[in-house]
Amino acid sequence: MPVVKKNNRVPSLDRIFFWDFDIDAMDFKKAYKTIIARIVERGGQGEIDKIVLFYGNGKVIKTIRDEIYFLPNYAIERALRFFP
Repeated sequence: MPVVKKNNRVPSLDRIFFWDFDIDAMDFKKAYKTIIARIVERGGQGEIDKIVLFYGNGKVIKTIRDEIYFLPNYAIERALRFFP
């Protein structure tokens, strides 16, 4: 699968995570809630590491804790493992 990487300011995430979006048109700064939620729900530790590197640990944790209200229970449990 091709990897998304337009420039150094975009995390290199596999397109498969965003099958329902035009990934080339996405603004990764504005769509941070969607991207973080999708990766926490469907990604592994490698993808989590990429979004933490891109957005910063504090922003990822704050977003999961305070701004995302639609994660399924299994994704919340995974997030707790990634961010104890």
